[in-house]
Amino acid sequence: MNNNNSKRSIFLPLLLALSTVFGILIGIYLPRQNDNRQHLGLRLKNDKINNVLNIIESDYVDTVNRNELVETAIPAILKKLDPHSLYIPAKNLTRANESLLGNFEGIGISFNMLTDTVLVISTIPGGPSEKLGLMAGDKILYVNDSLIAGKGISDEKVVEMLKGPRGTVVKVKILRKGYKELLSFDITRDKIPIYSLDIAYMINDNTGFIRINNFAETTFDEFMNGLRELKGRGMTKLIIDLRGNSGGVMEAAIQIANQLLKKGQLIVYTKGRAQARNDFIATGKGEFETGDLTILIDEGSASASEILAGAIQDNDRGTIIGRRSFGKGLVQEQVDLHDGSGMRLTVARYYTPTGRSIQKPYNKGFEEYYNDLIIRGDRHEYENSDSIHFADSLKFTTPRGRTVYGGGGIMPDKFVPVDTSGISTYFLKVRPLIYQFALKYTENNRETLKKFTESGELENYLNKQGLLDQFIRYTSDNKIKTDPEGLKISGNVIHVQLKAYIARNILDNKGFYPIWEQIDTTLKYAIEYLKK
Repeated sequence: MNNNNSKRSIFLPLLLALSTVFGILIGIYLPRQNDNRQHLGLRLKNDKINNVLNIIESDYVDTVNRNELVETAIPAILKKLDPHSLYIPAKNLTRANESLLGNFEGIGISFNMLTDTVLVISTIPGGPSEKLGLMAGDKILYVNDSLIAGKGISDEKVVEMLKGPRGTVVKVKILRKGYKELLSFDITRDKIPIYSLDIAYMINDNTGFIRINNFAETTFDEFMNGLRELKGRGMTKLIIDLRGNSGGVMEAAIQIANQLLKKGQLIVYTKGRAQARNDFIATGKGEFETGDLTILIDEGSASASEILAGAIQDNDRGTIIGRRSFGKGLVQEQVDLHDGSGMRLTVARYYTPTGRSIQKPYNKGFEEYYNDLIIRGDRHEYENSDSIHFADSLKFTTPRGRTVYGGGGIMPDKFVPVDTSGISTYFLKVRPLIYQFALKYTENNRETLKKFTESGELENYLNKQGLLDQFIRYTSDNKIKTDPEGLKISGNVIHVQLKAYIARNILDNKGFYPIWEQIDTTLKYAIEYLKK
């Protein structure tokens, strides 16, 4: 199941902090090379924990559940190590691995909730729902004979009902525009790809844009397909967008860096107490070793994203644009336990080519570590880079003599502050309604909108429909008073967002990003930078 309600907009530091932390906790995942290696947990010689559990089980005043005690104890132990070693219970392990593997098992739709009804936004190409004939705009009313419409069911519960093991069947009944009777479908669940490449498109005649939302085992192949397509369309300059990308599979970031660097250049190296230094070197077989390159980062870019950005910066290969990245330089290895649970244990640190460890400190406690993004906002780091201070001991030098710093994320070469120019009190009030209106507008006009196959054509049409006036009436109906002063400040941002979300509902990301570009100050900066 893939929920398409990604309400991306101009963000404030607090919202960004809350949305980023969970993804970053996953950290860099280092695939195990030898699955037959003895589990780390079995190496313990001191059986004190088991002795304590035995005594509790036999002598404690009340009946206890030993498994529950173990499930509580393991996370507490790992929490004493570092912020990114974590335990994953058996019931959560499959889902936790999905984004890393690049697939999940389900029916293959993107959906959203419209007036308490599951609305199909799109079917995933080649998935079981598309093959059976489900369509964008269908409303799922029943799942396995259980009514789900009008029941206040959460997105998570819908996902739970529709996902399931490959080969199993889920029955749905849908309401489709133009049909009086409900349509029934028996959908056999299958493997569904999760794409980590949001989009690859040409911004202008010579500049390509590739946005990577996370690093999975499929990311490199997706990147290469996008890169080759753009080169075939005349790309000589490339922007890679890693903003909000909290990491994932380390190998994917290394493979992409290898396509951008020349033979013999160091990409990254890892080193741990039980692991010798391991260097990753560019092979010289990259398909974009020359040509102007920029990478966009922000405070949500972490782990594998920082490996890629650090490799480009430390080798003087391209320009890093945006805001300081998260600062996660620890490498996790997954250990699968006998009961289907697992843990991701930090086994090494990674270092950028100049020798930087960009891991931010966690010696003042994990609470301060997790709240770091909020603390950055409190000291106005998102608006002004002068508030960022690094110790001289963390100073490193690139081959061309540029100074870079470790110990707290990747500092961009060109700082772009968060854009608050279009944010007003009125905008903050109506923002929750922007996507809602776009969804309703799409539903009411789907037959007309689906005739458009290109983002530009669709936007030209939408520009003539008086969307902003319609939205103002919609917000008034929702008891939000019109604010002329607020509209002066935020009207353009609201209008662009309305068009972008409607385009996403019809054309997916290839409709969304070319329109959103108009209010993306960091991307606009990168485009102008490359022109010079």
